[in-house]
Amino acid sequence: MSDLKVFRVRGRQATEIPGASVGVERDLQTLIEANMEAMLGIRFLVTEYRTGRHRGRIDSLGLDESGTPVIVEYKRSRDQNVVNQALSYLSWLHDHHHEFESLVREKFDTMAAEEIDWSNPRIVCIAGSFTHHDTVAIEMIGRRIDLVSYRVFDDVLTLQLVASVAGTASPARARALNTPRSSAPSSAKSVQQHLAESPQRLKDLCADLDEILLSYSDVQKEAQLHYIAYRRIKNVATVRIQPRNRVLVVNLKLDPDTVELQDGFSRDIRGLGCLGIRDGVEVRIGSCEDLDRASGLIRQSIEAS
Repeated sequence: MSDLKVFRVRGRQATEIPGASVGVERDLQTLIEANMEAMLGIRFLVTEYRTGRHRGRIDSLGLDESGTPVIVEYKRSRDQNVVNQALSYLSWLHDHHHEFESLVREKFDTMAAEEIDWSNPRIVCIAGSFTHHDTVAIEMIGRRIDLVSYRVFDDVLTLQLVASVAGTASPARARALNTPRSSAPSSAKSVQQHLAESPQRLKDLCADLDEILLSYSDVQKEAQLHYIAYRRIKNVATVRIQPRNRVLVVNLKLDPDTVELQDGFSRDIRGLGCLGIRDGVEVRIGSCEDLDRASGLIRQSIEAS
């Protein structure tokens, strides 16, 4: 994070605050675990989880905004083994779905356990810095991995998404894993299927929305089963497509109390249990005029993240 400079300003005098890493790795882990949802958009599940024959302890396990299992590994400074270590724990996760589901059921509830999306489990590596080889390696690995660097400036902790790979999701596998054995396979369509069946006008509108969201160079796009997610470290917008209603349903990471809501266009989704962004503002976009009205809210959601 050598490109990040922090200054303390007193009147017209600016003094640089030198950045540092934490003194003890466990301090970083404890701080982030206590604030994981606010910092990473991940609900903390358990710490230092033993993996048995896989010979190790997973630093943190969690569940992200998409209902995806997350492995979080920490290194105080730079360590080229952090990615390899996390990948070995991913092997454990693939073999222990029921064990992870039991942890989620105990920590949260049965509904959260039943809604786990196993199509593309996620790894988050947090360290003082990463090498160029780390960023190249995760591209070749093809798993869903985020590299997040941190720095401490006095009492300020900064987190920066250094590199992110979406990996390859398998919607069909996700449905099979989430469908109870006694029930019939789910016929729910993916967001990509909904987009393919949409009228051209809605496809064009989706492309225009995509262009706005990706005009911010550090915003990543990831297609989930039921929606498209746009995120930095956390989701800033999720997009669902409703071909029958000919609208795009966009959830934004905004405090509804700070937004002037309009009937039929925007609403408060706190407490509704939405996937992706649970507490925020929903906007329904069915025309270019709607997209123009929503652009300011979209910008606020991105800039606030």
